[in-house]
Amino acid sequence: MSSRIIALSLVFGFVASPLFAGPQRCGTRVPTDDETAVIEQQLQAKGRKPTSTIAIPTYVHVISAGAGFENGDVPESMIRAQMSVLNNAFAGYTGGPATGFSFNLVGITRTVNARWHNMLIQSREEREAKAALRQGGGDTLNIYLTAGGGYLGWATFPSSYASQPKQDGIVVDFRSLPHGPYAEYSEGDTATHEVGHWLSLYHTFQGGCTPNNDYVSDTPAEARPAFGCPSSRDTCTRASYPGIDPVENFMDYTDDACMYLFSSGQVSRMKTAWTAFRQ
Repeated sequence: MSSRIIALSLVFGFVASPLFAGPQRCGTRVPTDDETAVIEQQLQAKGRKPTSTIAIPTYVHVISAGAGFENGDVPESMIRAQMSVLNNAFAGYTGGPATGFSFNLVGITRTVNARWHNMLIQSREEREAKAALRQGGGDTLNIYLTAGGGYLGWATFPSSYASQPKQDGIVVDFRSLPHGPYAEYSEGDTATHEVGHWLSLYHTFQGGCTPNNDYVSDTPAEARPAFGCPSSRDTCTRASYPGIDPVENFMDYTDDACMYLFSSGQVSRMKTAWTAFRQ
């Protein structure tokens, strides 16, 4: 692993998979304790559960360094396969409850810009690319396909939209799309994971073995991220933290083939966050 990626890991507090020599799983910034407290207050004060299904207009921005897949020039077939993965996951077709969210691809843009293609998290290049390309309002998902900047992807939380609307969206390593070259992480669930953040879900291991952990009551507490496809893993063993680790959850770090559901509590949180921050 390069020293650059190790440095990014230390800054953003994320752990690399011991089984995967490529980019790290997720670079989404963890809110501070104070920020989290404000988010939870806003959810309680402003959030309510929508009664109808929510179709989210989606734009995919292909940012390449030149022609050819190796430069990030992703074919439309892979983008449409990614949209199917998103819709199947959020419909509950792979497991777990239906979330009530669907994603409607309304536009694909293509930009050749090597600097933007190689953007890092919170970099000048990220700010420039998003300011130039982003479409729609808070209810519109913008997906930016890049080289990943050392991560498979990262996202903004909905609570950030009001103060930084132009930076809203998710960034995804183009190689993690369905049929990409990453053995463990090329079934399209990087985008599923990052959209979970975009709808206000934390990692299942956030907070570790603590009462609040990820602020979802039906995801058992988890001390640290899971990699690969572990069985009956339990990292919070005290009686006050029942249940084995939710390694099958889209918000953990397991292989794409081993994550396949959101919990009912996560569905409730996403719906509440939608009305609090994105309507």
